[in-house]
Amino acid sequence: MSPAQAGGPSSEGEERRITFDVRVWAVRERRLKNATSWQVRWQVAGRPSPNTRSFQSKGAAESRRAEILTAVRKGEAFDVESGLPISEWRALPQPEPEPPPVRTWLMVARDFVDAKWAEHQAPGTRRSIAEALGPVTVALFDEQPPAALAGLVREALAGWVFLTGERTRLRADGRRVENPPPEGWVEVLAWMERHSRPVGDLADVEVTRAALVALSHRLDGKPAAPNTITRRRLVFGQVVKFAVARGDLEANPIPSAQWTPPRKVVVVDRRVVVDHRRALRLLAVVAQIAPDLEAFFACVYYAAIRPGEVQELNISQLRLPRRGWGEVALERSNPEISPRWSDAPDRPRQAREQLKHREKGEVRPVPLHPELVTLLRRHLERFGTAPDGRLFRSATGGPVKTARYVEVWQAARQRALTAAEAASPLARRPYDLRHAAVSRWLNAGVPPTQIAEWAGHSVRVLLMVYARCIVGQEQRALGLIDASFAAEAPQDETLEADLPDAGQTLEDPGQALKDPGPGLDGP
Repeated sequence: MSPAQAGGPSSEGEERRITFDVRVWAVRERRLKNATSWQVRWQVAGRPSPNTRSFQSKGAAESRRAEILTAVRKGEAFDVESGLPISEWRALPQPEPEPPPVRTWLMVARDFVDAKWAEHQAPGTRRSIAEALGPVTVALFDEQPPAALAGLVREALAGWVFLTGERTRLRADGRRVENPPPEGWVEVLAWMERHSRPVGDLADVEVTRAALVALSHRLDGKPAAPNTITRRRLVFGQVVKFAVARGDLEANPIPSAQWTPPRKVVVVDRRVVVDHRRALRLLAVVAQIAPDLEAFFACVYYAAIRPGEVQELNISQLRLPRRGWGEVALERSNPEISPRWSDAPDRPRQAREQLKHREKGEVRPVPLHPELVTLLRRHLERFGTAPDGRLFRSATGGPVKTARYVEVWQAARQRALTAAEAASPLARRPYDLRHAAVSRWLNAGVPPTQIAEWAGHSVRVLLMVYARCIVGQEQRALGLIDASFAAEAPQDETLEADLPDAGQTLEDPGQALKDPGPGLDGP
């Protein structure tokens, strides 16, 4: 027999170690106090000890030895682990395979968040996903958390479970491993792991509907804003599709729930749009309170540049002629958000390498109104730039803090507007200046495709969001109706011939009804 060793699949598909190196000894008699037995022994290469089997009769032992020898002579492989010929091992009753572990909603949602985190999404998007998953996850526990833990559940979900950057750490090989949780959250995290429903429970329409209802309400039980509901619904649907793609769910159960979300309110309120006269008043007051921010707000008002994009405005991007229109080529943004949602939480605030809704390296050109060009030139003469060329920065050289420019804007509103205007939604947020810019472009008759390019979003979003900010359409419509009547009106002389004289009276008041006259149908 030439020894050989190879691997072969088992009936379950796992790899088994097999060998052809088998040594068989003669039957050995074993004398005991009260009986005698005969032992069969054979050694399979790779096993730490020989296989043995005892029989009460010598004939039975010889028969078993002959079976082993027959398998060897036929060249049959032996299973190393059991020491049996492979045909005998396959005939043994195989243990029932262990059922796969139950995948809970919490596990699936956490895996989804980790997968999205690996896509290097913007910090704001990561935070938005975590906030959206909180209400749904709470609704998918099999019971209410105890009072001692209830206040910690949402905090632990947003601050640990769905915060991949803190819950895990990146190894040198690029894989993430779990960090030990904070001591104060160990108990609540363990409770959530035990009580999260199996994700398969979503196949029950009532369970899915309960989750949809939960995402529609705030913590106090009141209905959430339509925009919030729509965002949560979108994230919930993405996680469900993620579960279907991984085989955790057979089909998407959401359509069967027959739940209709409220209409998404994305239309800009016309009341927030400031007119040019008041905008100039606001900018003038800003110039008195914080001169270094006058051009900052002017960029939002005249060019619809987002505040995060203004933060990264660099002199190398600008064309500022002494007269006429200028231009800026926007390419980066730096919206302020907690660093814990970024890939480098220990580093200072970092700019995004691409604009919103744009690929990395894509540039968005925006025209600069002559008045804005003047303000920017004056800003550069007075304040210069940061070492890297940025126009706007804090006292330490970093981006301007949101808290600072919001505080300046609120102070400017109180001084520049009347009490009634300051109490109204008019230009309540610095971002409302962007709405004013886009609204002005629309009302000036600039083609929507061009405005969408300048503003950095799609034409569909433009017309949907700013539908109520296009003024003058009603007046134009009424003028068109008036014109249609005027075009069909009879000539003045015809009308005068058909009408009685001013002093003339009808002999029979009912005559007008009996004789409707030419051109009119009788009763």
